[in-house]
Amino acid sequence: MGHSHPQVVKAGQKQMAELNTNTRYIYDQLTEYTAHLLNYFPKPLSKVFLVNSGSAATDLAIRLARNFTGKKKIAVVEHGYHGNTQTGIEISHYKFGGKGGSGVSENVICLPIPDVYRGKFRFENAGISYAQDAIQQIRNSKEKISAFIAEPIVGCGGQVPLAKGYLNEIYAEIRKQGGVCISDEVQTGFGRLGDFFRGFEQHDVIPDIVILGKPMGNGHPMGAVVCTNEIAEAFNNGMEFFSSFGGNPVSCAIGQAVLQVLEEEQLQQNAKLVGDYYIQELTKLQQKHECIGDVRGSGFFIGFEFVKDRITLEPDTKLAQKVKNELREKFILVSTDWPFNNVIKSKPPLCFSKGNVDEVINIIESILFR
Repeated sequence: MGHSHPQVVKAGQKQMAELNTNTRYIYDQLTEYTAHLLNYFPKPLSKVFLVNSGSAATDLAIRLARNFTGKKKIAVVEHGYHGNTQTGIEISHYKFGGKGGSGVSENVICLPIPDVYRGKFRFENAGISYAQDAIQQIRNSKEKISAFIAEPIVGCGGQVPLAKGYLNEIYAEIRKQGGVCISDEVQTGFGRLGDFFRGFEQHDVIPDIVILGKPMGNGHPMGAVVCTNEIAEAFNNGMEFFSSFGGNPVSCAIGQAVLQVLEEEQLQQNAKLVGDYYIQELTKLQQKHECIGDVRGSGFFIGFEFVKDRITLEPDTKLAQKVKNELREKFILVSTDWPFNNVIKSKPPLCFSKGNVDEVINIIESILFR
């Protein structure tokens, strides 16, 4: 909701002055916040574990999955990133397959990213073809899969939306094996995608476990795992889960204020309205400039890719870096990603306006015409 939103700041200050304790104690804010949060989830997802970051949430989600299934192997998607813990790195191709990485471990199977712009299949219903290949890879595994984890739009892969139909097929196969399905919503949750509060809704699926983080506290460190009652009950086996400050009173007060601001200021609706306009204006820019090969994403989770030509799709990393750095000089912050850092990633706060979009577009155009 933008830096230092007054309502969020006030909620944190007020609660900090009244009570801030570790989570061995019960307080009203804990149940009030989690009940409010669960209003945004379909009924099978009814239990909440609060932690301090998306990385901690990932770690817990994998622990929950392995405990529930009795299996260890995790299926992941190419270029995915799921956190900075040892487990997070183990299941993040972006890390284990990148510079300094040690490669895929015996407990992980890495599936090709279902990318309809650059990938193997680029036609309508390509998601089904990607899924069929992935399912064959899964069935060839010597061990059954404990869990499949993916972001609905792969951020570190260059804001790549999973191809339509892919998750339906993969989820069905994983569940057939007795595994569980995890949706990493650390970046895509809380209305950022505009059309949906959670990214998995775009794919018409319901996961067994959802990971939340980044925007939960508008900069205050918060994370959560939301799962089914069955998975939570299986975890209640005597080995207690405890996070000293996950879900402390100050965090819950801030998280509650974030949800209230989202609702009162209709920020998800703004992400839809202005996000559609942003993509529309980027697409117009793409039509003028051959160097913009693709524009993708939804709401305020957008990527646009620079290429040297649209036939070979050779990445133009140098141009992407130039645009990123010159935008920064104008106080507009974006980042680059994908294996060749040729994709500009734009993820503005949900209060972004059409005027802000016009400013960004005009500056990008001035850079490209120079």
